[in-house]
Amino acid sequence: MAEIHATALVDAGAELAGGVRIGAYSIVRAGVRIDAGTTVGPHCVIEGRTTIGRDNRIFQFCSLGAIPQDKKYAGEPTTLEIGDRNTIREYCNFNIGTAQDAGATKIGSDNWLMNNVHIAHDCVVGNQTIIAGYAGLAGHVQLGDWAIVGAMSGLHQFVKMGAHAMTGFQSHVSQDVPPYMMVDGNPLVVRGFNAEGLRRRGFTPARIAAVKQMHRLLYRSGLAFDEARGKIEAMADASPEAAADIAMMVAFLANSERGIAR
Repeated sequence: MAEIHATALVDAGAELAGGVRIGAYSIVRAGVRIDAGTTVGPHCVIEGRTTIGRDNRIFQFCSLGAIPQDKKYAGEPTTLEIGDRNTIREYCNFNIGTAQDAGATKIGSDNWLMNNVHIAHDCVVGNQTIIAGYAGLAGHVQLGDWAIVGAMSGLHQFVKMGAHAMTGFQSHVSQDVPPYMMVDGNPLVVRGFNAEGLRRRGFTPARIAAVKQMHRLLYRSGLAFDEARGKIEAMADASPEAAADIAMMVAFLANSERGIAR
């Protein structure tokens, strides 16, 4: 059975698995589904068509599943989907999606989401990410696995930030950030690649060397974008151990619509 504090309000239309704990004065509305082992702190509001997976820790004063902050929203049946084992700290605010996109805001698993983080409608957040305090993701942002967003940073709507990329404190991200790159500032500047993060995640020296070469081709060679992308694609034959890393970079560059941070 779920453990629900006497002062919490849980609608009969909500679905709570065994082992779910709902804190004092929290509100869980109809249509919400929460899987086993997830804990919800006091004074939270969880609403809309929101699905929350297993073993999440949701701290006090969070708002999850409210309607989008989008004037075009007209009550469509859109969703918020949250995976497993996420830590969601105080005052986080995640909205459901809109009909203008896929209709879902999606947050993966094993993410560390610090206080006052805003994730707007239709964002897609991967796994193992860190979003520091007061950072905001505008609508339709895509955040890759293991990405790190620095405190008080803002990601413009429709921006894509690749896997293992990192922004510094108070970064203004208005263009796509390729995988592995480190950026900061306003205007945004590419400072290097996330070598220490890759080492901590078990990347071999060969893979790190390939990432270093991709960074050099994009940002230090003086090549035009298309020429740099072609040379990165050609690296796969000489660096078979890093073939998946190279393929991910090539796909990201090919699918960038806002242009990459330079």
